[in-house]
Amino acid sequence: MDIDIKNIPTHVAIIMDGNGRWAKERGLERVYGHANGVASVRKAIKASLDMGVKYLTLYAFSQENWNRPAAEVEALMQLMVSNMKLELPSFLEQGVRFRYIGNREALSDEVREEFDYCERETAHCDKMTLVIAVSYSAQEELALAARKIARRAVRGEINVEDIDIKMMEGCLYTSDFPMVDLMIRTSGEIRISNFLLWQIAYAELYFTDLYWPDFDEKEYEKAVKYYASRERRFGKTSEQIKQEKTLV
Repeated sequence: MDIDIKNIPTHVAIIMDGNGRWAKERGLERVYGHANGVASVRKAIKASLDMGVKYLTLYAFSQENWNRPAAEVEALMQLMVSNMKLELPSFLEQGVRFRYIGNREALSDEVREEFDYCERETAHCDKMTLVIAVSYSAQEELALAARKIARRAVRGEINVEDIDIKMMEGCLYTSDFPMVDLMIRTSGEIRISNFLLWQIAYAELYFTDLYWPDFDEKEYEKAVKYYASRERRFGKTSEQIKQEKTLV
């Protein structure tokens, strides 16, 4: 791996797209694409650990995905439950803390209980945090945060003038996670699809034509190298950034 350790992103988010198309192009049912995508998840976790990425957030199932055929949704949910059982020993061995974000109430008891169990069992792990976004909608997350703040204002706990970025971030699902540094999307689609809209405000965006089942460690490293090549200015000029680096 030929990447400057100082330029490794702390938080990587991935839209794992293209499982269904990968399967269809091979004459298979869409669910086989999702099953083959699990191997890419394992590769992404290993590569993140190897490179020193501290947070990896994967878009597994959007709130809009509930509109897909019922058989596909059920197969996806069963796949997540079965793989969570399989991967838990590996998480513990590798020091991977598991978290999940999204509308938990929309999940079945079976899925929620398995995910909750994995959260509890890995709470002490500190090498990396794996975040799964399931039944997730960034727009709904922001609306939920706004409702939380509004209730506090109605109760007289805060003044409207007190509402700021920090307060808003404290009401998000990701309140204890850092902002996203690098967002990757596979399958050739160039859109965000209602994923972490607040958290990617200053993220570098990387799009690849590869379907998710074909996304491996080398492709992940390529995305991180792209990130490392970028000058992250956060509104400042290049000259200011260069001057700050010389003072470090």
